[in-house]
Amino acid sequence: MPVKIRLQRHGKKGKPFYWIVAADGRAKRDGKYLEKLGTYNPNFNPAKIDLNIDGTVTWLQNGAQPTDTARAILSYKGVMMKNHLAGGVRKGALTEEQAEEKFNAWLENKGKTVDAKKATLADAKTKAAADALAAEKATNEARIAANAPVVEEVAPEAVAVSEEGAADATKEEE
Repeated sequence: MPVKIRLQRHGKKGKPFYWIVAADGRAKRDGKYLEKLGTYNPNFNPAKIDLNIDGTVTWLQNGAQPTDTARAILSYKGVMMKNHLAGGVRKGALTEEQAEEKFNAWLENKGKTVDAKKATLADAKTKAAADALAAEKATNEARIAANAPVVEEVAPEAVAVSEEGAADATKEEE
């Protein structure tokens, strides 16, 4: 029974959500599985991945083969690195402490990279919102300028004449 680590699709149309599972290679994509190892939600940027690293390493050491997409996800989360270091421990090239130290250093570096990406995305979103607001203000000012009534300068004599005419009109109404 060849075991595959693969994605099982869930979620509604247009909003995929995946389970990362260890399943028999002959089973249907969304069918029976041996163990659920984690989840993958690509609807966010960066994608949200929740994974049982130790359980996944155990499946890899027992011969499970990840699919291409699953391998990319496992590599992103450090499972492949931990599996590689565990192989070094088995062969005697590293001690368990050294392997754990290297893995933690890798996780810390990866965390900094992900945080930098999140900060870049947040800055881009803030900048886009500020640009959209500035463009909207410019459009509104242009619209107000185009629709504003034109006020002509009136000579002071014309104002005096119109006031006399208004006074005469008022007397006639009485």
